[in-house]
Amino acid sequence: MKKIKIIFLTIVLSFTFSLNVNSKPVPASFADLAEKLMPSVVNISTTTTVVTNTNPFPFQFPPGSPLEDMFKEFGTPQERQSAALGSGFIIDENGIVVTNNHVIQDADDIIVRVNGDQEFKAKVLGADPLMDIAVLQLETDEKFIPVAFGDSDKARIGDWVLAIGNPFGLGGTVTAGIISARNRSIGLSRYEDFIQTDASINSGNSGGPLFDMKGNVIGINTAILGRNGSIGIGFSIPSNSAQIVIKQLIEFGETKRGWLGVRIQDVTKEIAEVEKLDKARGALVASVAENSPSEKAGIQAGDIILEFNGEKINQMKELPAIVARTEVGKKVEVKIWRDKKEIIKNVILGRLETSDDFKISKNQETKKQNNEDIIESLRIVVRPLTKEDIKNRKLPNQTTGVVITKIANNSPVANSIELNSIIIEAQKKKIKSADDLRDITKEVLNSNQKTILLAIYNNQNQRRYIGVKLD
Repeated sequence: MKKIKIIFLTIVLSFTFSLNVNSKPVPASFADLAEKLMPSVVNISTTTTVVTNTNPFPFQFPPGSPLEDMFKEFGTPQERQSAALGSGFIIDENGIVVTNNHVIQDADDIIVRVNGDQEFKAKVLGADPLMDIAVLQLETDEKFIPVAFGDSDKARIGDWVLAIGNPFGLGGTVTAGIISARNRSIGLSRYEDFIQTDASINSGNSGGPLFDMKGNVIGINTAILGRNGSIGIGFSIPSNSAQIVIKQLIEFGETKRGWLGVRIQDVTKEIAEVEKLDKARGALVASVAENSPSEKAGIQAGDIILEFNGEKINQMKELPAIVARTEVGKKVEVKIWRDKKEIIKNVILGRLETSDDFKISKNQETKKQNNEDIIESLRIVVRPLTKEDIKNRKLPNQTTGVVITKIANNSPVANSIELNSIIIEAQKKKIKSADDLRDITKEVLNSNQKTILLAIYNNQNQRRYIGVKLD
């Protein structure tokens, strides 16, 4: 019995020793690490000029009224300055700073504060909206203390991390936490593989660094869940993905991503079963772009991409990121599943930014962000009519339509319809979306009539019919 107890105690002690060897000690304090890193983290403030058109009168003149021309000068555009705050970090002693693109986007002036008291103007070396990264150059000859990038692939769930930044304008703020999850996608940008952390990240932390316990940057703090502040769920761009983009922005001032030229979708269990694939994996090719690298290599719709350049594709979302970080012009092997067997195709990658796919996608993303659509035949921009519009303008509850937000000078409606008018009918058919309006105008253009009848609510919320000649 005594011998059994000794054996059991030995096993327990061995297991405990093994746990202690493999686990990392809880830091007694972050003070030394924070003190070392603070000089490399900067606060960024930007100013942007916003132009607004204001009507000085509590009423609108009817379209075509002589009073409209008489008082036109009173409706001149008004400019105001909008300020924003963010964070960043120095990666080169000559003053190269990394931050988020959304921190400096459309800024007229960028001021970077270092060590809390030194201020420098900065210029943009390059920016990438797709990964939300920007690189700045401080306009000074001074030398700075840079930080180094770490290997974000080695960061594990549960590891301690430190975030330093400028939340709510309170520069030099340090927060600590752990890595909560890896490989997160939240629908914020095209290329997402976020590190999730519970280190407090708030408004103004954007663009700041996420450090490991060695003081290396393993992430760029980019987004949070929760409108009113941190709720313990923040997201950072992994350093390994960011470094590729940062290097290109410094060298070229723009990104040069690989392009395959396929539209892809998930491989479901049902699709895998039909295709006799061992399990649901890879990326199913839905279509192939004309004259794309894939078409030239012989990849077809219905193929399942299992491996790209030696990297296995477990989920569809992995493929775009892997392709994007591959060198333009490189010849790569693509392993695909076709007719219930594996085959290899050799593809010479194109450049995403010069492809038609990219231009179309970029236009679609811009429209999606602004929630606006262009009606080319009328040369106007519209947005959906909302419940708030109906309530504010005291329209009938069942009203549907689109609100005009922009009118080109050469638009066929320029002299008959005002901005913010609501198009509710076209050719006596109800308009529920921009697509409805686009389809009806296309029908009219294809007919011999060439004139479209629109029903609108004008700015006085009066229902009117307008006949418009399309050209």
